[in-house]
Amino acid sequence: MAARACRPGARGRLLSMVYAASMNHETGHGIADRPFDTIAECIRRHARDRPDAPALSDGDMSLDYAALDARMDRIAAALQRDGLVPGDAIALCGAPSVVQALVFLGALRAGVVVAPLAPGSTPSSLARMVADAQARRLFVDASTAADFAGSAVPVTRLGDGFEAWLAPAGAVPNVVSLAPESPFNIIYSSGTTGEPKGIVQPHGMRWAHVRRGMPYGYGPGAVTLLATPLYSNTTLVVFFPSLAFGGSVVLMRKFDTLGYLQLAGRVRATHTMLVPVQYQRLMAQADFGRFDLSSFRMKFSTSAPFSAALKADVLARWPGGLVEFYGMTEGGGTCLLEAHLHPGKLHTVGRPAPGTDMRLIDVAGRELPAGVTDATGEVVGHSPGMMVGYHGRPDATREAEWFDATGKRFIRTGDIGRFDADGFLILMDRRKDMIISGGFNIYPSDLEAQLREHPAVAEVAVVGVPSEQWGETPVAFVVRRAADDTAAEDLRAWLNGRVGKTQRLAAVHLIDELPRSAIGKVLKRELRERHALYSVAKVDR
Repeated sequence: MAARACRPGARGRLLSMVYAASMNHETGHGIADRPFDTIAECIRRHARDRPDAPALSDGDMSLDYAALDARMDRIAAALQRDGLVPGDAIALCGAPSVVQALVFLGALRAGVVVAPLAPGSTPSSLARMVADAQARRLFVDASTAADFAGSAVPVTRLGDGFEAWLAPAGAVPNVVSLAPESPFNIIYSSGTTGEPKGIVQPHGMRWAHVRRGMPYGYGPGAVTLLATPLYSNTTLVVFFPSLAFGGSVVLMRKFDTLGYLQLAGRVRATHTMLVPVQYQRLMAQADFGRFDLSSFRMKFSTSAPFSAALKADVLARWPGGLVEFYGMTEGGGTCLLEAHLHPGKLHTVGRPAPGTDMRLIDVAGRELPAGVTDATGEVVGHSPGMMVGYHGRPDATREAEWFDATGKRFIRTGDIGRFDADGFLILMDRRKDMIISGGFNIYPSDLEAQLREHPAVAEVAVVGVPSEQWGETPVAFVVRRAADDTAAEDLRAWLNGRVGKTQRLAAVHLIDELPRSAIGKVLKRELRERHALYSVAKVDR
């Protein structure tokens, strides 16, 4: 049975039934009635009530809730045996797997803070993150073990030797007491603009993510397919709610479009989290329509700009709802765009989530008047889910904070945006990516949107580079569609004929692919560095 789009009315009725089923389930487990709880305790309850229900799988290993709960106990007991106490940290580095997820979850049961690290980082950067987190033990797999050779911190392999490290079967860890402010994990920023910072997220923030998931159909029978890494907050904002509500999580070790579509049909996936570039590649799959994706209830996306055209394509050809999260790993402001319910707002990132207070401030940090739809400023936000701060970096923490006249704490996003008359947030660009050329503000996203309209352009990124005449000037990096031979200068002339004088591109560089982080963010810092290697075309302005 091929994937089909739902009629708007049918989609609305289907999602209403999904929401009702979700609410009935979560009420039975009391999530709506508990202002705070831990994910480890939710898993304990599912193991008691539904021990044989599937919980975790990765193609090589599968666990039901009883086995998951027992393994978490053995890991927590082993950490306590090794002298770790609540608030101590471990570092975790490897490819997505059930065993990696087990260590994360078992550490949480012991009150131990987890610092999941990106395997693609350099050994020196990994060493700095381990030191920054003050990790007392490292967990690595075969793909990352060499990066930690000679480490002074004890290392446990997730393959050979892991079973021997575990506490004996039947071991029961000491019960720990955790509060909303207790540290949960340290997520290291992607480092797209410099050295990664450790973002300390508390248990209360993760519980807020669980409660935020109540309307989205999680629960017994739900199957969440994840093809993004477990060190990323992108993945974790769906991974933890899936388990807290008693669903099953299927981990894909490495994403590829054909493998994803085949696996989604085979496991009858109901939920997924994908970054926009993954949606783009899936929708471009020539035989996308032959795969049965009718089991999907909800799809999520975050972490990078998601074009309105791509959202519309997903809605038209992929059953189930589509929700875009806008926010930061640091927390604070979160917007939700329920695209299936607001098809006329696909150019936005949605409205502030329940319990979220989002405002705009100017360059001097002054709050802009609320309700003025043409007011543009930096987005700041306050919510139940906010980081404690950057680990060991109080100065950086203060730079990320903004306080209103009453002393209420907000997190600065660094994004420039405005709210429309219906309260939906329209993003203009990252503050750091905004180009000031000859005293005029240029938003790269505007130029990127224009260039995407050219039939030759598959992907594009615009960055500002130094200019003696203008201070900064925009240049574009373009990935052309397959078999297209449009010249760079023709693309530049086409764009410059359609924009204002101050927005004209100084150069277009043709490249095979845009440099991206593991979760799909374009690394604009690398593009600026690459531009220095190219000769810059001049433009008559």
